[in-house]
Amino acid sequence: MLGKVLTLAILSAASFAAQADQAGGGGCGWGNMLFEGQRGLAPHLLATTTNGTSGNATFGLTSGTNGCDSHVKLGYGGRSMLAMNGMLDSIAEDMAQGQGEALDAYATLLGVEKGDRERFAQVTHANFDNIFSKADVTSEQVLANTLDVMSKDAQLARYAKQPA
Repeated sequence: MLGKVLTLAILSAASFAAQADQAGGGGCGWGNMLFEGQRGLAPHLLATTTNGTSGNATFGLTSGTNGCDSHVKLGYGGRSMLAMNGMLDSIAEDMAQGQGEALDAYATLLGVEKGDRERFAQVTHANFDNIFSKADVTSEQVLANTLDVMSKDAQLARYAKQPA
């Protein structure tokens, strides 16, 4: 059960600290127009619901109307899920042992197919010191180091090509 929750949490919230605008720009959709200038959870939820249920943000993005701009760079400004709730520590522990639920969830996050996860565990275990290169390593550094290690393995290299 913990493994499923862990996997779901990583997959649903994982990101690696990009600085960017909201989808379509900060004022995209009728919801943003209707609740312009308001703050708080309720106006944000109502604006999101308005945009989602009417499809106007999608229309605005494809037509260039409704305050939408598809040229903005997408991203997430929150904290990495790996760093939250001890996730990075759990991945480190499992990687040091060469197996575990957190390591399997990390492999899933990286798109490693089930048939290649044993190899992923072996390679990351063998390269633990390269991946967790210092005591205060960040989740972004762990990701970059993991992808670097994977790129040097014939079986895992195909998973190391992350979109820019």
